[in-house]
Amino acid sequence: MTSLSPTSRRKILNELSDQEAAALLYDWSFWAREKQHSPPGDWRVWLILAGRGFGKTRTGAEWIRRLAESGRAKRIALVAETAADARDVMIEGESGLLACCPPWARPKYEPSKRRLTWPNGTIATSFSADDPDQLRGPQFDTAWADEIAKWRHEAAWDNLMLGLRLGADPRCVATTTPKPRAWLARLAEDKRTVTTRGGTRENAANLAPAFLDQILARYDGTRLARQEIDGEFLTEVPGALWSRGLIEAARADRPPDLSELARVVVAVDPAVTANDGSDETGIVVAARDSGGGFWVLEDVSGRLSPDRWARRAVDAFARHRADAVITEVNQGGDMVVATLRTVDPTLPVRAVRATRGKRLRAEPIAALYEQGRVRHAGAFPALEDQMAGFTGAPGDASPDRLDALVWALTDLSEDHRPAESREFLL
Repeated sequence: MTSLSPTSRRKILNELSDQEAAALLYDWSFWAREKQHSPPGDWRVWLILAGRGFGKTRTGAEWIRRLAESGRAKRIALVAETAADARDVMIEGESGLLACCPPWARPKYEPSKRRLTWPNGTIATSFSADDPDQLRGPQFDTAWADEIAKWRHEAAWDNLMLGLRLGADPRCVATTTPKPRAWLARLAEDKRTVTTRGGTRENAANLAPAFLDQILARYDGTRLARQEIDGEFLTEVPGALWSRGLIEAARADRPPDLSELARVVVAVDPAVTANDGSDETGIVVAARDSGGGFWVLEDVSGRLSPDRWARRAVDAFARHRADAVITEVNQGGDMVVATLRTVDPTLPVRAVRATRGKRLRAEPIAALYEQGRVRHAGAFPALEDQMAGFTGAPGDASPDRLDALVWALTDLSEDHRPAESREFLL
């Protein structure tokens, strides 16, 4: 059946009687793609490293369901990054356990006890990886660990493995979009781990076309796309000032409120030329809040003509109610400031000139990230790719977006007063 397309499977389903169709609707062996079937052999962990939308959650839920219904699993651990994730994704989600199980074998869910109980007595209990001590003491014969690359505490995984000791053959499925985590790399290399890799495109038949078009248009060709869409396990660049983990730690759950921001600047690192082979012009919007923290608000960089990058910078200045535009003038000199002022003659522009190497200028900004003082108000894949790949070594590509980021945060670190217009707006 694995060679049939989803359309062919649905056609078969439509030709069956209601009773036959109801049974086949919950037959995972009929619907699953080849990579969604559990691997043969002697393994302890089935690690599914795959892009978003691959079907990882459904695969994990169906694996648990099969073992629970057959009675081969008696005590099951369901572990997610947070308690809410365990409930909303693994249990109650569209691809979670309650949705996958047929009405005649659906487990009873007791949210207050974090427990699912199947008609045959099999019990699954949910846990939060944010509280590793929850996993001290309980014992299991089966486990499903979801999005383990997002777990903040390696101890949660260690405690889960120490508790996976019941029965003759305790096993765990771990489903996750890959992120550079040292302990995840060690797990993938373990001889008792079987790894399945896959990408978003493999499940295109079950995804909304608009979803695939939008994410490919935004991220295709970036390192983030290789990780989040293609499911590649990207390693860190040796000597880079920013690790992927450091960047992920800076990701904010929500953008800042305008009233929280004391200063906002737009930084421009202009390219000398604007042909197909030119560098991009870096244009990054950043802010400092009233508590002394920093925010990266937007990256609108691109390969643009002088008039277009100037208009884009002025537009960002207006939209974010910024205080100033910071622009590097090493290449172009006074013409850079003049280009901006042809768009808005009243634009407050602060010209800066690089007197030190890129790495020396970037190191204090990387230190702000290490101190946890910088937050990203969203995902900026192209900018973050430059950050994660920047070593400052001879021969490195010119990091235009990163240069703009460094200029913005450097200016915000200095003692400039907010513009009067900003004080009025607040």
